[in-house]
Order: sequence, then structure tokens, then C-alpha cells
Amino acid sequence: MVYASAAAFAAMLLTLALGRPVVAALRARKLGAAYSGDEPEAYAAKAGTPTMGGIMFVAAIAIVALVISGDRDRDILLPLLGMLAAAALGAVDDLQTLVGRAKLSGHETWFWLVKWGALLGLGLAVALVLHLHLDLEDAVLPGLGRASLGLAYVPLAVLVFVAATSGAVITDGMDGLMAGVSALAYGAYGVIALGQGQDALGAFCLAAAAAAAAFLWYNAHPAQVFMGDLGAQALATGLVVVAFMTEHWLLLPVIGVVFFVEGLSDVLQIGYFKLSGGRRILKMAPVHYHFQLSGWPETQVVARFWLLGLAGAFAGVALALTD
Repeated sequence: MVYASAAAFAAMLLTLALGRPVVAALRARKLGAAYSGDEPEAYAAKAGTPTMGGIMFVAAIAIVALVISGDRDRDILLPLLGMLAAAALGAVDDLQTLVGRAKLSGHETWFWLVKWGALLGLGLAVALVLHLHLDLEDAVLPGLGRASLGLAYVPLAVLVFVAATSGAVITDGMDGLMAGVSALAYGAYGVIALGQGQDALGAFCLAAAAAAAAFLWYNAHPAQVFMGDLGAQALATGLVVVAFMTEHWLLLPVIGVVFFVEGLSDVLQIGYFKLSGGRRILKMAPVHYHFQLSGWPETQVVARFWLLGLAGAFAGVALALTD
């Protein structure tokens, strides 16, 4: 626990130290996010805010993780490499959303195929390492035991990976929302890993939680910088990988309840819109925008979603540690 706490402290300090030069560099290069029109009109005022700021906590996590892998357990290179690959994919998306830059709409067939093909490829690579290198193949049912999935583990892991990461990424729509909820979810899996005796994995999770929390220094409302898809994809991917490494991936909808609700709201909105001929369930999806358009200030939505995330983290840890 002391080692994990030290890793978390180091990751937090590194993120805070990297913050100012990263924000300055993003501004100097005019890497500001454009208003896409997919958010409430009030968000047009945020256009030009530097994006891709997730590089500060990704770098901090990478530095700490490399120390942990050399000192304790090389297996934590799996979530780290997953995060780095996802960050690269996210950076490509971010480059399509900059102010004043010619960009793709994101709906081009070839772009869609490349994007989802890369995500599926990453999910398959992760699933194969989990199954073939770490010998994981079980689904753990809290309080009920475990069920062996055999070879079915790989395709199921890929499916969960793609669905969970996609649902988590769309949570990044309000100042401080994704960072705060991610810190809580990583913290929960850190406690679970430590409870299992996976000290290195627990240290990695707490380092990621601390780095995401430290990012709030720059990302809390009004945000000086956005994490961008670079940061959101990295956080989402790392979380799913550590969930599988603890074998409590079935608890992702509990520990990541905010991510689950956000993703589900988007799916339901799109599905209902198509089936009903243009009607909507929510005023705007994902659901955090619905509450804002219903009269909740942005800061209130974020604070209440943090509370929901905290409840999910407590519930998930309790379920995971149930004998």
C-alpha cells in the first residue's frame, strides 16, 4: 500500500508539473478545439480552448508505470501500451477538430472503417495477451464464483473492450467530467487489485487515478485545456484493460456506472430517433447534455455525476471483495 501511494503521489506531481508547459505549448501551436455543433450552443464560447491536454497525464502515468514495471511486475506494460496506442488513435481524431483547420466530418466511410478497424485491432491484441500470456479466461460473478469461458473469452473480451471504451469516451463533454469519473473508477480498481495481492497493478491504477485527478487543476470549470480524444481514449482503454486483469470486468457497468449510463443514453437516443422517425428521448445525448438543457448548470451536472461515480466505485469494491 505504501508503494502504491508513493506511485500515486509521483504521478500527481508529474501531471501538475507538466501542466503549465503543456498548456503553453498547445496554445503556441494553436491547437484549439473547434465548436462541432454536437453540443449545446453555449459551448460555442469554448471554441479555441487548447485540446489534446491529456498528454500531460498520459506522460506522467507512462513514467511511473515504467518504473513500476522494472521494479515490480512487467505485466503492467499491457495497460500502459494499450493507453499509449489509444492515445495515438485519439490524437488522430483530435486533429480533425481543431479551429481553423481543414478537417474530415468523421462520417466518411473510409475514415469510419479505419477508425473502428484500429479499435477492433487494439481490442483483439489486448484480448490475446490477456488470454495467451496472462492465462485469463474466466468471468467472475461476485459472490457466486467464476465461470470458465475457454476460447470464447477472446471474442467476448474484444466485444466488451470496444463497447466499454466507446461508451466511456463520449463522457468527455464537460469540464472536469471525464477526469473526475475516471479517477474514481481507477481508484476502485486499484483497491480491488491491492486486495487481490496484485501490488504492481494496484500501484498502476492509483497512479492513473492520481494523474487524472491532478489534471482537474487545469481542466476544472472553466477549463484551461481539454484532454481531447487523446486523453479520453487513453483513460478508457487503460480502465478496461485493468478491469480484465483483476478479472472483475463484469463490474465495469457498476464501477464505471457514469460511462455505462452515458453510452447507453447515446445508443437509446440514436435507436429511438431512427425507429420513431425523428423523435427523441432526451433533449440532447449523451445524457449530461440533457440535464444541462433541463436547467442544471454545467458544474452541477459534473458534481452530481462525480457522486454517481463515487457510489459506483464503492459498490463495485464491495462486490469484488465479497467472499
